Order: sequence, then C-alpha cells, then structure tokens
Amino acid sequence: MAEEEVEEKKSKGGLIKIILFAVGGIMLVVMGLGVGYFVFGSSQPDPSEEIETIIERKMEEAEAAKSAADNASPQKVSKETPEQENFITIYYEFPGTFTTNLRGSRKMLQVGIGVSTQYDDTVMMNVEAHELALRSTVLGVLSEFGEEDVQGTNGKAALASALKEGINSKLILLENFGGVEEVLFTSFVLN
Repeated sequence: MAEEEVEEKKSKGGLIKIILFAVGGIMLVVMGLGVGYFVFGSSQPDPSEEIETIIERKMEEAEAAKSAADNASPQKVSKETPEQENFITIYYEFPGTFTTNLRGSRKMLQVGIGVSTQYDDTVMMNVEAHELALRSTVLGVLSEFGEEDVQGTNGKAALASALKEGINSKLILLENFGGVEEVLFTSFVLN
C-alpha cells in the first residue's frame, strides 16, 4: 500500500508541474508581448510631420541667410510692369513678287508683300482663300503709283497704306470683314 501512495503523490506532482509550466509559459508569452508593445508598439511619428518640420527649418535658415545677404549688399529697386493685354500679331506673306509698270514711266516696280493682323486666324484664312482676287487688287493699286510717288520712306508708307485700303475693301466685298492692319514690304526693287 505504501507503494500505491507514493505513486499517487508522484502522479499528482507531475500534473501540478505540467500546469505550472503551462501557466508559466503563458505568463512569459503575455509579458513578452506587453514589453514588445511598450517598446515597439507605441505610435510612431507621421513621416509627413517630420518632413514639414524639416522644410520649416530650411525655410527659416533660408530667410535668415537672405536677410543677412540683404543687409550686406545694396538692395535692388524693381519697377512695376504695367499690366496690359498683349495681342499676338499674325503674318501672311504672299508667295512670289508683284511686278508692274509704274504710271507715266518706263520703270518697273517689283515688290514682295506681307500682311499682318491682330485679329484671329480667320482674317489670314480669308486672305489665303481669296489670294487670286487680292493679287489682282494689289497689282491695280501698284499701277496707280508713279515713280516719284514710291520714292523715299514717305512714298513707301503711302503705297503701303493704299495697299492696305485696297486689300481690306476687297475682303469686305468678299467676306464682309477686312481685318488687315498693316501691309509690309518683304522686297522693294525699282528698275
């Protein structure tokens, strides 16, 4: 009988040891998780906040450097640019040259002509579409001028003005709108 009691004590002691080891193991795991959460699980700072602080620090350094440079060197005074609406000028050059006899002279005038506008592309599309009619108008206007009329800067300006009026009047007849603002000479030969 004494042997049976010893066996019962051994079996009870073995069960208690197993329970203690299991509970102890669970406790160690829980404590390890707690320590891990405490050390690593706390919320990490947002990277964007760190970047913002770095940028703010750099901006402050740049302002400090700029103010130091401004104090060291003379300051530039900038003038305000007037705000005005700028229009884009569109150009069209007639292909080839215009050659005509001058009125009352044996000399000939050969000119290359371009036109410009600050209206939209429609004006230049109209000029290109009616190029044949406009070439005829240009030749008619050129033939009305004499040798003395086209000499000098004033003569060329008067010729350009007459060409502009002729081209615009023809475009008004054809398209109900002229729109050519300037006539330019790309070549001007008087023979």
